Amino acid sequence: MSNNAKGLSSRLTRYGDNGFALFLREAFLKASGFGEDALNKPIIGICDTRSDFNPCHATMPQLTDAISRGITLAGGMPFVFPTISLHESFCFPTTMLLRNLMSMDTEEMMHALPLDAVVVVGGCDKTVPAQLMGAISANVPTVSVVVGPMLTGNHEGTRLGACTDCRRLWGEKRAGRLDEAELKRAQTELMPTHGTCMVMGTASTMACLSEVLGFMLPGGASIPAIHSGRLRHAEASGMRAVALATSGQPALPTDLVTRSSLRNACITLQALGGSTNALIHLIAMAGRAGIKLDLDEFDAIGRDTPVLADLKPSGRVYMQDFHNAGGLPALLRELIRGGVDLDTTALAGDGRSWAEVIESWPAWTDPEVIRTTSNPVKPGAALAYVRGSLAPDGAVIKQAAMSEHLMLHEGPALVFDSLDDLDARLDDPDLDVTADHVLVLRNAGPVGAPGMPEAGSIPIPKKLAEMGVRDMVRISDARMSGTAYGAVVLHVAPEAAIGGPLALVQDGDRIRLDVSSRRIDLLVDDAELAQRRKAWIAPTTPKRGYAKLYARSVQQADRGCDFDFLTGIGDD
Repeated sequence: MSNNAKGLSSRLTRYGDNGFALFLREAFLKASGFGEDALNKPIIGICDTRSDFNPCHATMPQLTDAISRGITLAGGMPFVFPTISLHESFCFPTTMLLRNLMSMDTEEMMHALPLDAVVVVGGCDKTVPAQLMGAISANVPTVSVVVGPMLTGNHEGTRLGACTDCRRLWGEKRAGRLDEAELKRAQTELMPTHGTCMVMGTASTMACLSEVLGFMLPGGASIPAIHSGRLRHAEASGMRAVALATSGQPALPTDLVTRSSLRNACITLQALGGSTNALIHLIAMAGRAGIKLDLDEFDAIGRDTPVLADLKPSGRVYMQDFHNAGGLPALLRELIRGGVDLDTTALAGDGRSWAEVIESWPAWTDPEVIRTTSNPVKPGAALAYVRGSLAPDGAVIKQAAMSEHLMLHEGPALVFDSLDDLDARLDDPDLDVTADHVLVLRNAGPVGAPGMPEAGSIPIPKKLAEMGVRDMVRISDARMSGTAYGAVVLHVAPEAAIGGPLALVQDGDRIRLDVSSRRIDLLVDDAELAQRRKAWIAPTTPKRGYAKLYARSVQQADRGCDFDFLTGIGDD
């Protein structure tokens, strides 16, 4: 059997008789009503992530129907298959624990099924990176479609959107500035339609990165979930998948994920003021292609890249406004006009170069939403990568969404040893805390939590929130939602659970954050830290199942939290 077999003849079940395997496969399909002509078409898979536990993906049936229609129109045969689905609010303890499992599910189904190309349909935060990680490893021609962002709601004259406004309103409730009845009224307007969060959180960021990397048809990242354009985009994506399947030299995932395209993605992430989570996912996707993303280069790119998308949580407006303003191609055009060094020879999702796409893209844009480089939302470095004695392998901070007065801050540590400790003590009226304190959460990283949950945006202690404090320096080995904001240092590596310096911090230790110098330091002498290390006891890890596999194999945040046996990068 040739490795170049196509359609139903590919990836035959191993009976020891390939002729019989194909005969049996065809017999089962004929039993399902398929005719002889249908069996000779290119086979295009549609990876379906619908789930009753994933309300963001509620439009998936209509999307898969539209993709199927596009595949059929282009002369292919659509076959829908499921994988696990991850929603941020419905997975215990966190979706990040299961991102790698979903990527394995996606990869193995691509290996196992007779697919000439595949359309992966995701949306909610971890689904898109999981699908692309799996696709890169399987290296099957892949088109990415997302469900798209929600439309905004309105509460008493104020536009609302998940989940930045969810966090803002909850903070107001904790501070006593919003009563339960008003919170409940606003709650019904936070997510008024199907789709993903309508701010530049992780879902929208990953959709845009999928687009700039060439997995998605141009303009597809920002189409609202309930817009008819979303269905037309899905139909066109099905047609594009057939074109990939029938091309003599299709654009494979490993052709799309190159050092140059990854640099474009880093520029895009910074210009969007995108999610800190996206950096972890981008590192993992690069790793699947055998490329180690240079985090110092990422930081340097940020210094030279202005934030142009005026979107919450860094800016003012929402994804539907971004779409109406011209979407991602319009943003790339503004970057190029401003002299930002994008590689426009890289492939876009329709097979053209980005130079060709941008040249033909509608000229109009809204400069109040997609700013010019001469009038940016922020002059640069939406995301900064910091290092120091507290984070030898680095940590990330979204400086575009933090308070300016905390860019340089030194204060005493207040340490929470775990998520349970944080929950138990944070709002204690007797908590010894001031606005100058640095809140430290540890044992919330990949191994420690496990799964590195979105707990890094530690709420302001209630006693301080009631006094009007809205931001503090917060440090953890956890992540935070892409919709969150504040002076939050995240992804500290190595994490506390494997003995990183974060494990040695004690209440009252002085910590110094200097974002402009990219430093985060624990101001405790080496001799004292050595004594503390002697007394440190590593936490226990799970003893069975997937949790054991995860704890044993997951890499640190600076390696994308991928499993060591899945990455294409060898040990240093």
